Amino acid sequence: MGPSALEVADIFRAHGPAWRQTHASHLSMGQLKVMTAIEQCRTAALGGHVLHCPGCEHDQVSYNSCRNRHCPKCQTAAAKRWLEARQADLLPVDYYHVVFTLPAPISDIAYYNKPVVYGLLFEIAAETLATIAADPKHLGAQVGVTLVLHTWGSALTHHPHVHGIVPGGGLASDGKRWVSCKPGFFLSVRVLSRLFRRRFLEALQEAYRGGKLQFFGEHSGLADPKAFAKWLAPLGQCEWVVYAKRPFAGPQAVLAYLSRYTHRVAIANSRLLAMDERGITFKWKDYRDKSNPDKPRHKTMTLAADEFMRRFLLHVLPVGFHRIRHFGLIANNGRKEKLAVARELLNVATLVSVEVTAVDTTADLVRAAFVCAHCGATMLITQTILRGHAIRAPPPLQERR
Repeated sequence: MGPSALEVADIFRAHGPAWRQTHASHLSMGQLKVMTAIEQCRTAALGGHVLHCPGCEHDQVSYNSCRNRHCPKCQTAAAKRWLEARQADLLPVDYYHVVFTLPAPISDIAYYNKPVVYGLLFEIAAETLATIAADPKHLGAQVGVTLVLHTWGSALTHHPHVHGIVPGGGLASDGKRWVSCKPGFFLSVRVLSRLFRRRFLEALQEAYRGGKLQFFGEHSGLADPKAFAKWLAPLGQCEWVVYAKRPFAGPQAVLAYLSRYTHRVAIANSRLLAMDERGITFKWKDYRDKSNPDKPRHKTMTLAADEFMRRFLLHVLPVGFHRIRHFGLIANNGRKEKLAVARELLNVATLVSVEVTAVDTTADLVRAAFVCAHCGATMLITQTILRGHAIRAPPPLQERR
């Protein structure tokens, strides 16, 4: 199967049924639902429409999408809607990209404790930014941040981290001044890293004492308090990866970045190269290869189909868990009021509309309304296909008339 045709859905359809039977006792209901949704996405199983173009007489069948947030084909439309809403939140200041990453030992136990550990990752990252930014020695202001959870590395391994978008400044404690950060510099990543590490370990210990953590397999021994304390001790000495990149080149760059990150799934269909007797081959970035420090090295990897599906399903989020969250100035509670104050202090009455450019992807397959791919005319619905019903051929032209 060629690279232009291969999708995650093809892999699940070909190998999923046998894998479900083999691993039935290890799959959660959420993982099973994700598999089924991706397999059925844009197929007759979900229903759809028969479309006719009055301009060039072209007919086509358009099946419904599954709208599952883990499906590679269903995210661009959702991202565009989300980004249109976020335009109103942008301020005319520099924006910075910050990342908070969990060390590998915590990532290992996070898989069995997703709501607790992922929740702490959001809360402590936001708290760290707010605490350091509020300190007059650093910025002395209340800042706002949008955090987006990613749980994967480029090779589909379990690697929980949050990406943050932060305006380069904030409201002074009295709410009467806008305090800007130094040009090209937001906050010290070393200071952020130290506080993030300390507060996360404190919160993790508190969750442990409250009986909120579970341990299985090679980590089952951590249920013993002494073993847990011994396991935790080295994590207070190692470096925790927190970094901040240089500011974006204006609001358009912020939105373009968000369009790549907010609704991304573990792997895009565009990265898949082949499915054959060797397994699944896909592109990935090796960030540990230092041959070119300024750019990660692009490589290919081939995994057995079972291992590919296992890695993909590592990243299924708990039901109801929000992977995009806003804090501080742009927290849902009081966002409009605080942003209005910020704009007044920055001497901007309204925000100029910014063109949203979604960066990937396959989802441009579904353009606004139903537009004919041949002539660009608006297509008409001539038949509705119910979920699970077989589709008959589009009626002959004379019947439609």
